[in-house]
Amino acid sequence: MSDIKKVVLAYSGGLDTSVILKWLQDVYHCEVVTFTADIGQGEEVEPARKKAIALGIKPENIFIEDLREEFVRDYVYPMFRANAIYEGEYLLGTSIARPLISKRQIEIANAVGGDAVSHGATGKGNDQVRFELGYYALKPDVKVIAPWREWDLLSREKLLAYAEKHGIDISKKKNGGSPYSMDANLLHISYEGTVLENPAAEPEEDMWLWTVSPENAPDQAEYIELSYEKGDITAINGVAMTPAQVLTELNRLGGKHGIGRLDIVENRYVGMKSRGCYETPGGTIMLKGHRAIESITLDREVAHLKDELMPKYAKLIYTGYWWSPERQMLQGLIDASQATVNGWVRLKLYKGNVIVVGRESKTDSLFDPNIATFDEDGGAYNHADAAGFIRLNALRMRIAANAKLKRG
Repeated sequence: MSDIKKVVLAYSGGLDTSVILKWLQDVYHCEVVTFTADIGQGEEVEPARKKAIALGIKPENIFIEDLREEFVRDYVYPMFRANAIYEGEYLLGTSIARPLISKRQIEIANAVGGDAVSHGATGKGNDQVRFELGYYALKPDVKVIAPWREWDLLSREKLLAYAEKHGIDISKKKNGGSPYSMDANLLHISYEGTVLENPAAEPEEDMWLWTVSPENAPDQAEYIELSYEKGDITAINGVAMTPAQVLTELNRLGGKHGIGRLDIVENRYVGMKSRGCYETPGGTIMLKGHRAIESITLDREVAHLKDELMPKYAKLIYTGYWWSPERQMLQGLIDASQATVNGWVRLKLYKGNVIVVGRESKTDSLFDPNIATFDEDGGAYNHADAAGFIRLNALRMRIAANAKLKRG
């Protein structure tokens, strides 16, 4: 362990990472650099600075950064161009944040001469894989310290005892805090543990923090209009916004109308099934809107190919392969498909539902009303052409049917 001189720790200032900070000092006898990212988790990040200083970290070794714009612009938006969902439901809110945190940790390690990085992910979860695949992809020779795979502090009680023994200040959350294991960023908030470990038990209503229940949402529907350029939302109701501003506003609107709650049992990469609940109000609106604008701007076969590739793309993100060559190759294909995804979509938000009520693209629409009309089309489409089209497509089935008749 003595060969590690300086380690960059992904540090939130909470119980786990505060214990890890002290543990690294005591076990590895190395200099610790802390990195705290604001990716829209909704909690003040500056207190992490005070806690790090109290644990002996030099001010110049404390990095606290606002990454909200980069997170949405370079990670969330590219993922939503693909309409990515894992196992048919999960919008990948935790998964998509890990590549950014990994990247900044490695960049900081390079800048300060760090020879190792560390994280607080447990040995049972997906995050250890996501973080470490990112580390190795960006700095192949980096050393990784994963305390949860090394120490014997495998319960909250042991962590609290360690903190008390070493004088680590663990601030109590308001009202005693949440009993759930939670992770939040600008895209979503997740809940695991306690009562949720029984997949038959309904989540308690007061667990949900971002959304009202659909039953208590406004009785009046709200209409919004999303403007798109190359597949990305650039304005809401005609007001231009940055990517982070877009997601923040859609979270507010979705939360107000009870949109984006999810309760699933998912298949973790490490092999176990896990029950989790998620709130993704803005992302749920984004997915619905994006598919609507694509419906009139993408060629049929391009749209179908995207749908075929999407599960593979989503799985790559879920399992931590954001920096892999195959994900980057798929991203190039997806981004190329978005050149014509321009226009606007009108949505109705009502009691947990996102309803598409209109869409238009003045320059890139492939919807031709002269051909699609049920009225006379002036010869734009020859109905008689369909007969040959159908007979040709039926040819193989006709041959098979004749062979079956001959067999008796």
